[in-house]
Amino acid sequence: MYPPKPESTYPPATATGVPVSSADQYYAPSGPAAFQVYSQAPGPWSTGLCECFDDCSNCLITCFCPCITFGQIAEIVDKGSTSCGASGALYALIMWVTGCGCLYSCFYRSKLRAQYSLQESPCNDCLVHCCCETCALCQEYRELKRRGFDMVIDSDN
Repeated sequence: MYPPKPESTYPPATATGVPVSSADQYYAPSGPAAFQVYSQAPGPWSTGLCECFDDCSNCLITCFCPCITFGQIAEIVDKGSTSCGASGALYALIMWVTGCGCLYSCFYRSKLRAQYSLQESPCNDCLVHCCCETCALCQEYRELKRRGFDMVIDSDN
């Protein structure tokens, strides 16, 4: 059930914690050869779901063209592996063909929550996006902005 005890020289006495298997678990030495796993409990969102008017310009953009806000969120959540334009265009295509862009965007809400250890509130991610798509996108945008991300679209890319 427990892994074998490591040699007494490992980990070094200065170790403070190293990620283990997921973003919310860490081990920290409690003695020269013992390890403990700590799980970081999910925290609250920085703003509520219906606080869209905290950022009126984003609220208007998201109401009239949600693909822009979604593209910005997706680029950051994917850590730059997808571009804002490509993600926004795919969202717009899914929305145009199926009318259910929320089925695509809810997965990004789940990824965002996992990356920043946020609570699944007020309900399931897909339900939030299916019932309140605009509010959900605005909340995710505000969360990233408050975490220090530059939400300005750069035309040089």
